[in-house]
Amino acid sequence: MRIAVPRETAPGERRVALVPESCKKLIQAGYEIVIESGAGESAAFPDAEYSAAGALIERDAAAIVAGADIVLGVGAPAADEIGAMREGAMLLGSLMPLRNLDSVRALAARRITAFSTDAIPRTTRAQSMDTLSSMANIAGYKGVLLAAVELGKYFPMLMTAAGMVRPAKVFVIGAGVAGLQAIATAKRLGANVVATDVRPEVKEQIESVGGKYAGIELAESAAAGGGYAKELSADDKRRQAELLAQECAQSDVVVTTALIGGVFAPRLITAETVSSMRPGSVIVDLAADGGGNCELARPGQTVVVNGVTILAPTNLAATMPYHASLLFSRNLTAFLLAFTKEKAFQLDPGDEIQQGALVTTGGGVVHARTREALKPQS
Repeated sequence: MRIAVPRETAPGERRVALVPESCKKLIQAGYEIVIESGAGESAAFPDAEYSAAGALIERDAAAIVAGADIVLGVGAPAADEIGAMREGAMLLGSLMPLRNLDSVRALAARRITAFSTDAIPRTTRAQSMDTLSSMANIAGYKGVLLAAVELGKYFPMLMTAAGMVRPAKVFVIGAGVAGLQAIATAKRLGANVVATDVRPEVKEQIESVGGKYAGIELAESAAAGGGYAKELSADDKRRQAELLAQECAQSDVVVTTALIGGVFAPRLITAETVSSMRPGSVIVDLAADGGGNCELARPGQTVVVNGVTILAPTNLAATMPYHASLLFSRNLTAFLLAFTKEKAFQLDPGDEIQQGALVTTGGGVVHARTREALKPQS
């Protein structure tokens, strides 16, 4: 089977779906790999390294895609890219189908068998294939570094000839993969770190990476399964808002990472809460890709409101393209190799991983939540 890796075309995207080390493994498993020339350059993977790994290098993106049995990509493909794929081919990447419904429609119309790695179930067996966790880890790390640059204070406690400097206080909202990495990174930089999550069962995880847990007693569980959270009841929302306002007001840095079902961001920090924060404080809204947790955040922009700097970076993984590509590539390779038999990828509708990740096949949309989102609104 032939695997094609075209250059990513989305603005600001510097990652590549497959790196040379993964090419070697897939070629050994019996696949033929074709890379569009320059596909890895932005991530510091030159064509020469792909050639050395045994991959073919070609310049015509449309021809590469048209001749492929499997197309690997980072994000959802554009309409012209989908149109270039042959009917019945397979697509593997982080499609974020609920955010890219037009792409889903086009993939179904083209009869593409599309797997979205961000929909892979969070099970032990699937951990090595989970691009969502790999990229969230990078976002949590980089988000804290951005906060440290913007904050006009030291993160660590320092003893100087001019006296002691107290450590910064960092408040992390959400203790999923991104949140836990943000806690650990802030702690490594020497800050005092407090974190909260609507799932009280993550208290031990927060403490294990150096944070102090702050939370409310929920009237009903907020766990949605698979490591995700669901929306709170009205009463729980009110009490949570009080906790968030209190913690934000006394923090130097607030990092938000909360997503409902791993897709959409609930509004947690109001304009009123921002107004209560000290001038010079920093908010880094890592949920900007899902709309943002802060009412005043502007995805992709940095704004200053009443002396509070609000960063809302999108696609942070692309700002660390080398390691982001390396991890993403390993995830895709693990997925492909798990279902490779006799030098070919085997569709297995009964497998829980394929069931969870499959978005379109045979001209239809089979991913339940995406299919529901595509229904006409009454």
